[in-house]
Amino acid sequence: MPDEDQHLLVMKGAPERILDRCTSILLNGEIVDMPADSEQRVKFEAAYLELGGMGERVLGFCHSFLDAKEYPKGYAFDNENVNFPLEGLTFVGLMAMIDPPRANVPEAVAKCKSAGIKVIMVTGDHPITAAAIAKNVGIISDGSNTVDDIAKDMGIPVEEVDPSKVNAAVVHGSKLKEMTAEDLDALLSNHEEIVFARTSPQQKLIIVEAFQRSGQIVAVTGDGVNDSPALKKADIGIAMGIAGSDVSKEAADMILLDDNFASIVTGVEEGRLIFDNLKKSIAYTLTSNIPEISPFLFFIVLSIPLPLGTVTILFIDLGTDLWPAISLAYEKAESDIMLRLPRDPQKDRLVNERLISVSYGQIGMIQASAGFFVYFVIMAENGFRPSTLLGIRKNWDDLTNESVEDSYGQQWSYIDRKILEYTCHSAFFVSIVIVQWLTLSSVKRESFPSLHRE
Repeated sequence: MPDEDQHLLVMKGAPERILDRCTSILLNGEIVDMPADSEQRVKFEAAYLELGGMGERVLGFCHSFLDAKEYPKGYAFDNENVNFPLEGLTFVGLMAMIDPPRANVPEAVAKCKSAGIKVIMVTGDHPITAAAIAKNVGIISDGSNTVDDIAKDMGIPVEEVDPSKVNAAVVHGSKLKEMTAEDLDALLSNHEEIVFARTSPQQKLIIVEAFQRSGQIVAVTGDGVNDSPALKKADIGIAMGIAGSDVSKEAADMILLDDNFASIVTGVEEGRLIFDNLKKSIAYTLTSNIPEISPFLFFIVLSIPLPLGTVTILFIDLGTDLWPAISLAYEKAESDIMLRLPRDPQKDRLVNERLISVSYGQIGMIQASAGFFVYFVIMAENGFRPSTLLGIRKNWDDLTNESVEDSYGQQWSYIDRKILEYTCHSAFFVSIVIVQWLTLSSVKRESFPSLHRE
């Protein structure tokens, strides 16, 4: 039994590091020497592998009774400039804790994968524990094997397994420290499922920078002070609202109020929905520009009576187009919204060449053609063939000219000409609205061309 005047030094931490500091072990209340090749160390490794393989987080504990003469009562212990022993301790035992992931996390990870989002696990846990948790939530798929799994199944050393032939990788922080930037880039590009274990905060930052070098958009989650550099460096830093520190929240771009990974996936889906609906609304609105502008171009260039008036254009822009464009913002998500790959920020912009070509070059031209068709038909039915209309604008708009002749020699007064012109305005307006109704139905469909990526 220790003396009442003795200080008791206790320590907890990563089991393998705790064991490295111990030269003895507590068995049945007695302290027994534990050499490097002892049976107890073998049992320790077996227990650690078993507990870690079940996804449990394991802590090691040790203690030491300090010499009362060297460390008397009132001794000033200094944690910064350590003035007490950290080696030659007595190993006490292991404690395993399980922190099960939320039930909806595996489904959220599966959604991320189907949406082309690469989920990487970066943790301070032991590689065995990290791999077990990753397999449990689906970060490492059921059919994927790591180098360790293949070596175990084949009964060969890990060094003999070709890393390039496995889809999943579990990388220890010590190994990551030895990698060059090129090695890390090759690892990230050759493996779809990656887990980094026993990593330091600085290594988390290095991983973020490596992904950004390859042109990826990186989102990082974190809750501690040590996560702040990675949160700041990431394109989207996401801090935990409940468990997160104030420093991490200040460094982050977004705060997750419920600390639930599934909420991030919901946010991605909502963001894609907003982008799609904005694109639909813009595509729908742009289509009416060509049939609104072309009548004035024909009016000036071909010198024909004005096919569409300014009042009817206002009716289109502020009436028939306004509410349908607003309604597109409330469209529900398409069935494949979480099956698409992430957008390329350099090509897949909100307004791109494809959207403009479809809105202006295809649908806009169809609307303009429909408008001019009814315009020329009405004019022809009233005696003005297309050939007669060319160059007639000056006489048509002359208030004093009461005898403008049509193709059959009939004379038209100014008032009769304007009644016919306003009839054409109305017909042109109705044709645009009808085609816009069809356009509205088209942009709601997944097959609408401007919503497809180049």
